[in-house]
Order: sequence, then structure tokens, then C-alpha cells
Amino acid sequence: MTFFRYLKNKLFYFSMASFIFVASFAFYASSFAKIRNRQIVYEPRYDLSPIPMLKGKVSFPVLSAWGVYAIDLDSRISLFEKNSDIAFFPASTTKIMTALVAIENYSTDERVRINGEYIPGQKMGLIAGEEITVRDLLDGLLIFSGNDAAEALADHFPNGRDGFVYEMNRRAKALGLKNTYFSNPSGLDEVNHFSTARDLVILTEFALDNPIFSEIVSTESKTVTSIDGTIVHRLTNLNELLGEVDGVLGVKTGWTENARENLVTYVNRNGRRVLISLMGSQDRFGETRELINFIFENYKWVYPSAPVSVSP
Repeated sequence: MTFFRYLKNKLFYFSMASFIFVASFAFYASSFAKIRNRQIVYEPRYDLSPIPMLKGKVSFPVLSAWGVYAIDLDSRISLFEKNSDIAFFPASTTKIMTALVAIENYSTDERVRINGEYIPGQKMGLIAGEEITVRDLLDGLLIFSGNDAAEALADHFPNGRDGFVYEMNRRAKALGLKNTYFSNPSGLDEVNHFSTARDLVILTEFALDNPIFSEIVSTESKTVTSIDGTIVHRLTNLNELLGEVDGVLGVKTGWTENARENLVTYVNRNGRRVLISLMGSQDRFGETRELINFIFENYKWVYPSAPVSVSP
């Protein structure tokens, strides 16, 4: 009797196991059939930045500039490159770093006393003995590209001009500028003073995050004075594209005979943010305008897509 009861129990458990197996198989088979019949579609991912894509086969601009780099800031996608990692003289685009170091180390209302040393090149017209604020020097530095403003900001550093230039190079290294080195704060040509189109874009993108910097480089003109109000400096932005080309919001010009014409440009048009640097151009404004037109005429911004399964 015990044996038959044991056998009966075994048969019961076996029957239950078989039922569960058959039911499970039927369920998964049915689900698999439904999955096979689903249509896979792609829907935009609006949580991501749109990606610039060429509309079709295009002819890229032929530019005289030795080095060029243009990037879509939101997607980090390169839009145009030419010798972007080769080092050239940066000329007064150097002042982007000069301004950044000054903003990070000084209060804008600090007073700076001007010494009487001769400074070559472009000047805002500082006079020996004049006292002026850091903010007004930054205006002269970035709007009118004053070499005298650059030297005054550097001399004001706790460790003097040499300490300021050291800090410029320390910041360059911290920002990952792999092919950049500074030996002066104004951009005068020196053997050990160089940068690349790519490095200038990286530097400028970081500087634009600072509201003081971004405000100044987008200013077309301004008048500043010494602290006592007796000395007046009228500043006009040297960037001919500012106020003339749709979306251009600065940033910085540069020129020396050896560097030729340099220009870093920030464009924000229809929410599309583009940063462009040209080095060694024969026509910095014309070629930057041409490159801006090429980008916005030949690229379209589309959102990345993600697969989604939908029942038919």
C-alpha cells in the first residue's frame, strides 16, 4: 500500500510539472510571435542635443588661413577643419587667456596704477600714473585689443608680469591645451609663443562661460575713464563682423606681420551655437563670413533617434 501511494504521488507531481512546462512554452511561443510581428520604428530622442549633418554632397570652402577649426558646441561635432593642431603665432587672440587669468585672479573693481614703460603695438592709450579699474582694463583689452591693457593687468599680478605669464601657461595646461604656450600677455610674436586653431576654440569655449568675458567680447563700443574721471578712453571693437553678421557675438581679433590675420568667432543663430577660429588668414573677416554662411546653408541639425517597438 505504501508503494502504491508513493507511485501515485510521483505521478501527480509529474503531471503538474508537465502542465506547467506546456503552459509556459505556449505563453513564450505566443509572446515571441507577437514580438516578431511588431514593427521597429525610430523616434527622436529630444533629451539629447541635435546633431549637425550635411544636407548632401557639398563643396567645402577654400580658405587662405593656415589653421581653421569650427565646432558645433552642443554636439561637440567638428564642422570644418584645416591644420587644426598645427601651432602658429596667435597674435592678440592671446588676450583671451590674458582676460581669463585676470578675471579669475582679480576683483573687477580693483585699482591698477599704470607705469610709464613703452609698450609696442595696439594701445588703448593708458597714461603713466593713471589709476583705472580692472574692469575698464578688461574692456580695453578685449574691445580695443590694447597691448598696454594686457601689460597693466600682468604687472598687477602678485608675482608681477612673470608670475602672470606663468599662470597663463598653468591654465593652458589645466584646460588641456596641448599645443599652446605663452611668453607674453599681449600676443607679440616670440619664438616660444604659439597656439593652434583647436586650442583657441577650447580656450574660448571655457572663457565664454564667464559672464564678464562674454559681455565684453559682444560689446561694439564703450567709453571708460580713469578713476578720477580726467582721462577718457573711447573703445571701438575691432571685430568687423560684430553687429554685421547675424548671430555673431564676438570674440577676438589678432594680427601681426608674421601671424597674419587671426580671428576667433562665436555664433549663436536660431539656437545653434558655433565657435570658429582662423589663424594665418589673408582675409579673416571675409573668410569667417564665408565659413559661417557655408555652415548654416549646408548643415541641418537633427535629433538622434532611438528604436521603439510598436504593435502593428
